[in-house]
Order: sequence, then C-alpha cells, then structure tokens
Amino acid sequence: MSEEIINEEEGQIEEPRSLLGPLTDGDDDGRAWFVVHCYSGYENKVRHSIEQRIDSMGMQGQIFDVVVPTEEEIEIKDGKRRTVERRVFPGYILVQMILTEESWYVVRNTPGVTGFVGMGNTPTPLRPDEVSKIMNRMEAEAPKVKFDFQINEKVRIGTGPFKDFIGSVQEIDVDRAKVRVLVSFFGRETPVELDFLHVEKV
Repeated sequence: MSEEIINEEEGQIEEPRSLLGPLTDGDDDGRAWFVVHCYSGYENKVRHSIEQRIDSMGMQGQIFDVVVPTEEEIEIKDGKRRTVERRVFPGYILVQMILTEESWYVVRNTPGVTGFVGMGNTPTPLRPDEVSKIMNRMEAEAPKVKFDFQINEKVRIGTGPFKDFIGSVQEIDVDRAKVRVLVSFFGRETPVELDFLHVEKV
C-alpha cells in the first residue's frame, strides 16, 4: 500500500502515486477504464460491493464509476415477445479509476472479484475507442432481436390468410424483424413475409 507523501518544505500532501505513471488512455487526471473479472452471474452484486467499498473507504477521489455492460434484447419464442437485459460480457465489469496501489487493493479485494485484465500483474486500461464502442452499444436505441428459428426450418404461421399453414424459412431479416416463409398453396410454393411474432417453430 502506498502512503500519502508529505512535502516537508511546503507542508503539502501529494496525490497518491499511480502504479502506471501518467495515463494517456484516460482523462487528464489519470483516470481510465479497466476491465475487472468476476464470477459470472454476480456482476451486479460485485458492482454494488465495489460501490459500497468506495463509500466506506473514502475512495471517491480515485474510483469514479462501476459499470456492468448490458444491452436490451427482444426475445421471440413460441410467438411471444419479451424484452430482456443481457450482459454484453458475462463475468466482466468496467471500473473507471486512477490506478494506485490503494484503488487496486480496494477493487481487487472486493468479494467476487478474481482479478484485473492486463499483461502480467499490471492492469491494462481500455483505449478510448474501446470504451466508446462499449458505451454506444449500451445506449443503442434499437434493441437486438433474438429469435429461435433458422433457414429451411419448418414453422407454423400464426396470423393472416395463411394462418396455421406450415412453411419453411427462406430468409431472415434481423434489422426489420421479418421472416420470409415458403408455403405450399394450391400446389405452388408461395413466399410470405411475416413479422417474427407471427411464426413459431413446429
């Protein structure tokens, strides 16, 4: 653990020493984002524990933010639609901090944390472009759509003039949440475009 350094001539207390020296990968004060590995499924619990330790140990000046990267996903299964929050990187959280021996100790010794991501024993900060990519993914307005059928798979149509017809998936348009299904109609193969919600696996 590093200690506060007192300048005897000026009687001033200097800032804690950074383990990495000046960081060009973060803000001007040396803060940067680091990836912390934790037990999968305990990401939110670990985030809460770190936040509690920041308050109880007075680390607000060195540890600034703890984020569990998530994104919204629309899950369509058996003709039912629900929005779920999915972790982008299961088993990992992001911590914005100035890396000192004190801040490293507080985060590393939080229950559920197994270590920092980096080369050897030195945590490696994320590049600004990497941070932007993750944050933009979290803030995306349109949730990703997750479906449980594949090309050539048999599905049942649940609405419209072809209700209860069985057809095979010909094309999947994820961006529009549409699927093109080939159905046999009076001996002819007829393509029908439907919303993901209106088909279900046979």
